[in-house]
Amino acid sequence: MTEVKLSAAPRGNGFQSTVSFPNGVSMNSAETYPTVSEALAAAALKLIDMPDRLAAFDQELTAPKD
Repeated sequence: MTEVKLSAAPRGNGFQSTVSFPNGVSMNSAETYPTVSEALAAAALKLIDMPDRLAAFDQELTAPKD
């Protein structure tokens, strides 16, 4: 099973969100959010705003293996 992980970690006075892909790429938010749920929601919205990255990710997963 392939997973894309959304996580939130304490940062300053709030929480910073991270989107992690199974190929080792991860992206952190520049902003901090007051709650974990807001940080996770922001990460999910950021993921939705990246259709090109998601399409490339899908192609990686469905490409024939040598």
